[in-house]
Amino acid sequence: MKSCIHFIRHGITEGIQNKWYYGATDMPLVQEGIDELEGFKAEGIYPPLGDADCYTSGMIRANETFETIYGKEKYRVIPNLREMSFGDWECKTFDQLKEMPGFDEWMNDQTGGFVFPGGDSAMSFYERVADGLEELRGYHHIKENLYKESGDDAVTILVCHGGVISACMCHLFGIPAEDFWKWIPKPGRGYTAYFENGQPTHFEEI
Repeated sequence: MKSCIHFIRHGITEGIQNKWYYGATDMPLVQEGIDELEGFKAEGIYPPLGDADCYTSGMIRANETFETIYGKEKYRVIPNLREMSFGDWECKTFDQLKEMPGFDEWMNDQTGGFVFPGGDSAMSFYERVADGLEELRGYHHIKENLYKESGDDAVTILVCHGGVISACMCHLFGIPAEDFWKWIPKPGRGYTAYFENGQPTHFEEI
């Protein structure tokens, strides 16, 4: 029996086009994003739906990405797997953030404790995602147990966000926090994590 969780990042949004720092702003995909997802789907990069259990963060861009890839199939929502909130700094470019009070404090923060005004800190975001990942793995473990006797593959699909996926990979594979930014997949891409006896063993890129 194969056991895996597919982590897929949502498609292109206005925030990505404009290079905004955003997470809590619940914006939809732009047409470019939908077109790119449909192109990836035609290339066959996405896992087949089969009888996979499906989840999203519940944000519009994640839901639209799921529906672009898999149509009107059912999925459940895990709110803890929403993207980081930049609070009052949402939808601003890096150059704009340079003018914000607290920018230097953020740049010099070595602990992840800096709290974006009205939003998350890196630490609180990382802990929230850990809770969401634990919930997701709990559901997946139930599926593994159900499929043990039949030997069928236990497959879970999650559509969420770049920062969330990177945090999940860090949690699963012990990736150092300083490498967090390197593990954010491009829009519409992601990772497949494989498990044996409930523990992550290896991964592949989507």
